[in-house]
Amino acid sequence: MSDLRTRLSGHTVDALQLISFAALKTFDPPVSALHGLPVTSVGRHGKYLDIGIGELHLLIHLARAGWLRWRDSAPNPVRPGGKGPLAARLVLDDGSGFDLTEAGTKKSLAIHLVRDPLDVERVATLGPDPLEPEFTVDVLAAILAKQGRSQIKGVLRSQTIIAGIGNAYSDEILHAAKMSPYKPASMTADEVQRLYDAIQETLRAAVARADGLAASELKAEKKTNLQVHGRAGLACPVCGDTVRQVKFADSTLEYCPTCQTGGKPLADRVLSRLLK
Repeated sequence: MSDLRTRLSGHTVDALQLISFAALKTFDPPVSALHGLPVTSVGRHGKYLDIGIGELHLLIHLARAGWLRWRDSAPNPVRPGGKGPLAARLVLDDGSGFDLTEAGTKKSLAIHLVRDPLDVERVATLGPDPLEPEFTVDVLAAILAKQGRSQIKGVLRSQTIIAGIGNAYSDEILHAAKMSPYKPASMTADEVQRLYDAIQETLRAAVARADGLAASELKAEKKTNLQVHGRAGLACPVCGDTVRQVKFADSTLEYCPTCQTGGKPLADRVLSRLLK
């Protein structure tokens, strides 16, 4: 985010060009209102990138397959409504800017242009940010106690409970904490502390590695430093056991049996149904 902040600082917006009209989830104010306005800030709310432009906010959620790619020069014209991965592009006063692209057929990339970030329902309902000073071990303990018997994997993934962790880093946090993804959220004080430490260490290390990287490099950097997520069938870098996977309808989780489940594989319900 620091790299993008540096690149956008001092510029005004020429245009936000929509190629995929479905990517824009708002209509008031119109994207034409951005013309000539200065970029005033770059921040985030959970997984939403928030670019302040004048008194407006351009909120972007890249979803699973979205990318933000920086351009140093003016782009070639693209026909609105055309097919392909390009969803939108921001053009600055000097022709530079960025393209928003999304691979695959399932399009989830979302763009909101609003006067207040809280006008976006999923931002307004975000849980606390785990990297804010206010997110203490006592705050985490209260959250977990409220969730009771809910599985900890789902609790960490839910943006309305804790903002910004998501699927990949919930796998990484639970591996670092040596906890099963199916463990109930209600825990002992020692377990809460262990989970809290894993959240802080995992996320702060990821932020430190990403500092200064171009936005287009962030996903590749993230992937190369994961311990279990996306590594099914490979050796756990901690103990050497084989990383295993559980499939769900629209996602997967990865874990190490030795590190997290006492050596016992978790049931893969999707695979079990296929084998019947």
